[in-house]
Amino acid sequence: MEGEEGQNSPMIVYDIIILGASGFTGKYVVREALKFLGSPSSPLKTLALAGRNPSKLAQALEWASHPNTPPGIPILTADTTDPPSLRRLCSQARLVLNCVGPFRLYGEPVVAACVESGCDYLDICGEPEFMERMEAAYHDKAAENGSLVVSACGFDSVPAELGLMFNSRQWVSPAAPNRVEAYLSLESEKSVVGNIGTYESAVLGVASAGELQEFRRSRPRRARPVIPGPPPPKGATIEHQKKVGVWAVKLPSADSIVVRRTLSILTENPHGLAGVNESDEQIAKREAFWSSVKPAHFGVKISSKSLLGIFRIMTVGIFIGVFGKTAIGRWLLLKFPSVFSLGWFRKKGPSEDEVRSASFKMWFVGHGFSDCRVLTEGNKKADYEIITRVMGPEIGYLTTPIILLQCGLIVLSQQRDNLPKGGVFPPGIVFGHTDLQQRLQENGISFDIVSNIALPPESSN
Repeated sequence: MEGEEGQNSPMIVYDIIILGASGFTGKYVVREALKFLGSPSSPLKTLALAGRNPSKLAQALEWASHPNTPPGIPILTADTTDPPSLRRLCSQARLVLNCVGPFRLYGEPVVAACVESGCDYLDICGEPEFMERMEAAYHDKAAENGSLVVSACGFDSVPAELGLMFNSRQWVSPAAPNRVEAYLSLESEKSVVGNIGTYESAVLGVASAGELQEFRRSRPRRARPVIPGPPPPKGATIEHQKKVGVWAVKLPSADSIVVRRTLSILTENPHGLAGVNESDEQIAKREAFWSSVKPAHFGVKISSKSLLGIFRIMTVGIFIGVFGKTAIGRWLLLKFPSVFSLGWFRKKGPSEDEVRSASFKMWFVGHGFSDCRVLTEGNKKADYEIITRVMGPEIGYLTTPIILLQCGLIVLSQQRDNLPKGGVFPPGIVFGHTDLQQRLQENGISFDIVSNIALPPESSN
């Protein structure tokens, strides 16, 4: 049904509007949302879908509802190139879930409309430049208007944020971590096929890398957390991580950048961010949670069980890094994604069987000190190691919608009183102290402790 109201009609406000609901990821987000729509224990009572093409949105709803009959969910027309349509849309929403990427091309008008209207906004962006520019441009107005804007509410970057916090909280004082390295392994019984939007964002990110560095230099310097011990060594390009049985190479993803943003905000706000209407009990719980989170140097590496797999990953990275610097190179990368990604990304996306058969594991290997009170700066090696792990289903079409919906349900629930009134933030600092981890565990994403051991002197690096 078409959800346009006449000028004299009363305005309908929906709990959630999913923008870009007919896209590759959007239709999976719709399917996840339908699981909670109207459930007695769910705050999601009303839902609408939005996008440019009503017929494609109707098809997405039919696909997401299968094998059941599609529910009577309103379909609204909105276009990221039409600001009045976005303002109209946001005036009808408590919360907008934005699935329209690449966000550097299409995201800002949506953020602007949400901030202007005062509705909340979550997205699945994994593009550092977009997130940083939105914070610079809209944070103050969002805080004033009561619009909570949170990007990276998908696989980028909630598993990294909550995974680091989970590992960090295992270090009971006087123990403290110095560095935590995340090792991401993508697995499948068939073939691993990535989200084409992620590939496109990576290609466009290379093109604007210089602009991002210039933008960062123009911004005020962020607070840096105090981390016990010396900074970690740079390390080899290719690492054989024997503890978890993988080969690994550094992954230039948004995760480490988003984590650093959260740790920087935590440095400035050691008790976390005050909620808009917190009870004394909730204030105490928030402060207790954040006092247990210890900052650490953090990095992410993509891993493979074989060295050949690492060479394949590096080859794709070289293609994107070299060809992404020129217009003709970017055209080739975007025109023939399957060729230049060696089959990992393709325009039509993965099949349902490929999605169902895929999963991820993310190990967090923490090195630190069993007693940081006796640490002499610069001349003591780590003597303790804690390894934790986050696991879940396929990252782009299953894990991402699960995370986005659970973040959205928290925003819709009474927990909204415990979140900031408004502003532009990374997900960790907003949702870290909520029950998000528990919700994810109840929906197929696990957090567990792998090992907790003292290191012999020769193994401390």
